[in-house]
Amino acid sequence: MSDGFRLALTGTPGTGKSTVAQALSDAGFELVTVESLAEQHGLLGDVDPSDGARVIDTDALHDVLVAPWESPPVGPSVVDGHLSHHLPCDAVAVLRCSPDILEVRLTDRGYPEGKVQSNYEWELLGGAWNEREGDSPWCEFDTSECSIGSVVASLSDWIADGFKPTSPGSLIDWIASMEE
Repeated sequence: MSDGFRLALTGTPGTGKSTVAQALSDAGFELVTVESLAEQHGLLGDVDPSDGARVIDTDALHDVLVAPWESPPVGPSVVDGHLSHHLPCDAVAVLRCSPDILEVRLTDRGYPEGKVQSNYEWELLGGAWNEREGDSPWCEFDTSECSIGSVVASLSDWIADGFKPTSPGSLIDWIASMEE
């Protein structure tokens, strides 16, 4: 892999995407967000009253980015956002967090109870990796009780090894861990 690549940093809200993305940016990665890309290409919709988020047509955004993203960027780039795995990136890092810890994080952020519950369930079921498409290398990273530094170090090791393994040998399964 060349020095330039695009890494999708995805996961349920509250798993640490923006914090990890900022740490990667501080280490020299170009940082872009799914929302800024959608806005740049006129694909950022109105606020959805059911969840307070702005609607993004990820299929259209993917299609707009395919041609210009065929060439690698000059250096490493991280695409921050829970929809980033829908974009034509070179690799996908899925941040995961124990649903119980995630629930506390989102409640502390002041999320409404319904939004906390839906994100809890999304993480419990492994939402982000369940809807993955394509053959880009991808890996899951547990942010439940790790420092940002250790998550960034693990992610950096994966990148330095050429995104190997190209898919996790085992997936984080919160339901199974709750049954133990």
